[in-house]
Amino acid sequence: MSNTATLATLSGSDLAADPNWWRQASVYQIYPRSFSDSNGDGLGDLKGITAKVPYLKDLGIDAVWLSPFYPSALADGGYDVDDYRDVDPKLGTLEDFDEMSAALHAAGIKLIADIVPNHSSNRHAWFREALASPRGSDARERYIFRDGLGQNGEIPPSDWESVFGGPAWERITEPDGTPGQWYMHIFAKEQPDLNWSNREIRDDFLKTLRFWSDRGVDGFRVDVAHALTKDLTEPLLSKVELSEANSGTDGFDDGSHPFWDRDDVHEIYVEWREVFNEYNPPRTAVAEAWVHASRRGRYASPQGLGQAFNFDLLQADFDASEFHEIITRNLAEATESGASSTWVFSNHDVVRHATRYGLPKGGGRHAKGQDGKGWLLAGAPAEELDVELGLRRARAATQLMLALPGSAYLYQGEELGLQEVADIPDAERQDPTFFRNKGVEIGRDGCRVPLPWAAEGTSFGFGDGGAHLPQPAWFSRYAVAAEDGVEGSTLEFYRQALKLRRELQTSEELQWLESGNARVLHFSRPGGWQTLTNFGDEPVELPEGTALLSSGPLDGNLLPGSTTVWLR
Repeated sequence: MSNTATLATLSGSDLAADPNWWRQASVYQIYPRSFSDSNGDGLGDLKGITAKVPYLKDLGIDAVWLSPFYPSALADGGYDVDDYRDVDPKLGTLEDFDEMSAALHAAGIKLIADIVPNHSSNRHAWFREALASPRGSDARERYIFRDGLGQNGEIPPSDWESVFGGPAWERITEPDGTPGQWYMHIFAKEQPDLNWSNREIRDDFLKTLRFWSDRGVDGFRVDVAHALTKDLTEPLLSKVELSEANSGTDGFDDGSHPFWDRDDVHEIYVEWREVFNEYNPPRTAVAEAWVHASRRGRYASPQGLGQAFNFDLLQADFDASEFHEIITRNLAEATESGASSTWVFSNHDVVRHATRYGLPKGGGRHAKGQDGKGWLLAGAPAEELDVELGLRRARAATQLMLALPGSAYLYQGEELGLQEVADIPDAERQDPTFFRNKGVEIGRDGCRVPLPWAAEGTSFGFGDGGAHLPQPAWFSRYAVAAEDGVEGSTLEFYRQALKLRRELQTSEELQWLESGNARVLHFSRPGGWQTLTNFGDEPVELPEGTALLSSGPLDGNLLPGSTTVWLR
């Protein structure tokens, strides 16, 4: 099967065996604890997902990406893993996982599991053993322990800061009760970094990849894929020295940062690829790698993970020239690496794009264009959010994205047009970024509020026992039941777009067409499928062709502002 195979030409059995199914797949991210609650405990679970497989099939997606479902204390939304080869009892059992996997596959939907290799939780059996073991022991060598500085080791080994705020080192108490060594944690202190120079760690993760692949997992989303290997040769650089050397989430562009995007991390993924290729079809992977654009292709190498997230559109304003540059550059990068590009606007870590696009562009409290965090921190003043405009732009951007070559990632609830939940009381928030950086970070709970399935009830149909994060009253208007079968609803729009995408999908190419308007993007795909997006406010005349789908109502032969149309 060539890389340009058309999904619509594949039968169910062929699609199941197609090694390139992922290249232009529509992938739906499920945050399990907020999707559907089957037992009324206020927490979404695996049986809840299984019960909603008919909904997912009707939506028209090709795959589900399942955020962490492992045993966890939820210090970071499940990304603090107690056991990599089990299911959190609050979410179900391994048998429930197998049932869910079988139901998804029976519906023709692939399953991608989140894997978290940079760190375990501090409740993992390995870390508990490390705390109970002496300095220099094999148990401590699974993590990154260092003696402190100062006369009595009371100063952290470096002044590095955690991504979640505060120091990146935590001091332990030794088994004899005395103040002891420090361990490194790039994220929360409950997430100690694993030592990937240790062969035992590497071998155990190969075992984990096989464990889930044998249970039917078709691919893996690799969390913080760019941070596994570290060079902690002393003396450690200070945070000022790192900053002066152009550090940050992009890392150094030469691979020499002590822990971000090091060249030697790819040795790990070569071994992973060997495991993936043991299966038919080979298991897939996509890297979450916040790296310099020039280095993204290394993660997407066919000899490595095969694909890497492109977050460029997610970070962009609703702007034609910005979209054009990002799309052109990323398609060129994908061609060079042999991978396919990925496109995404929302996920479990960012303000929902229907809200971002309804905020003023740039400046003031919106210092990073459309990221929305400044607006949330300011108390989410309602007068600054144009809900209608935000949703119109979000639908237009999504339809454009679904027309692009490459895989499209959707986040649960965006198919309902959900806005960010801005008014969560401090006492009910859960995200560690809010508590560790209070006044600086609002946290990510607003995009993780449990979904509304019904227009009424204590949890809008999420479950019989309420919801673990508070749902606002306006959720009733966005509920599945309120949109199902309703012409023009966002849910029906997504269903139509995903159905057409599958039918129209073709080789991984596009050709830009001249629109005559700087605020309009116009391109074609092989087979005569054309996409026009009007990023402006004024309507523009449409070229000849049959309108297959538009993100909003057309005005005769005019394409209104903030609207996308597909023509043939």
